[in-house]
Amino acid sequence: MRAMAISHGAATIVNAIATGKGAAFGISLETRATVELNETGKFSAKIRDFPDEDTKLMELCAKKVIDYFGLNYGADIETESNVPIATGLKSSSTAANSVVLATMSAIAKEHGEIKGKVDDLTLINLGVDAALEANVTVTGAFDDAAASYLGGFVVTDNKERKILRSGKMEPLDVLIFVPKEKIYTSKIDVNRTKLLSREVMIAWEEASKGNLYTAMTLNGLLYSATLGQDTGIPLAALGAGAISAGLSGTGPSVVALTKNNSEKIVEAWSEFDGKIIEAKVNNKKAEILE
Repeated sequence: MRAMAISHGAATIVNAIATGKGAAFGISLETRATVELNETGKFSAKIRDFPDEDTKLMELCAKKVIDYFGLNYGADIETESNVPIATGLKSSSTAANSVVLATMSAIAKEHGEIKGKVDDLTLINLGVDAALEANVTVTGAFDDAAASYLGGFVVTDNKERKILRSGKMEPLDVLIFVPKEKIYTSKIDVNRTKLLSREVMIAWEEASKGNLYTAMTLNGLLYSATLGQDTGIPLAALGAGAISAGLSGTGPSVVALTKNNSEKIVEAWSEFDGKIIEAKVNNKKAEILE
């Protein structure tokens, strides 16, 4: 009764905190979760790369899936990830998806009849429920969870948990500037983000029309201004030829999309204090590994 699953990271197109409506896309960073069910009913979890971080979300994800099927197992969980925590790169959504999927797979190994009884949206929502209960998200991050699980892009109504538009992303290079500080979403001043909610809605409407790159840049600049983040970082990327650039989540990471200007963008970012991660757009779904 042991299984492993993988889910990929995501980045923001439009942050849903201000309006309840969001958009996001998949990136090639990843989290792998191993879940082993036990008969004790107890839960334990370990984040291999970040041993000091809270594991409540992972334990709740496994419990939500087990409860969904009306079973009485506990679970021992371990994740391994290259998604930086508390930087706006959807580490929580990615972890939730991988743990939920691995738990479902472990149950299916013991109870084969559950296969086909749970769809992707149900699994995404179990992770969102766990994230809300663990207090690692303000909105439930349904957009982030859907983009992480499904790959490609999604445009969502987070309050209704509906995917309004989705599809494959152009296979672009993704450059991520990660400043040294961490920003936990649960600590954000939500009222302050609502100051520019009308303008953020314009960005979301652009995403709904398929103008993803315009939406991402506009959203990023709006949230950077609201949250006191450095707008010079995305503007430097745009000046170096990025197709789009903006704050991901509530930051502090800035994500830039490009075809052939990676070196120029890296050079432009060299004047800022932080590290740069190179990735790709991800269009693949989360999957069971064993």
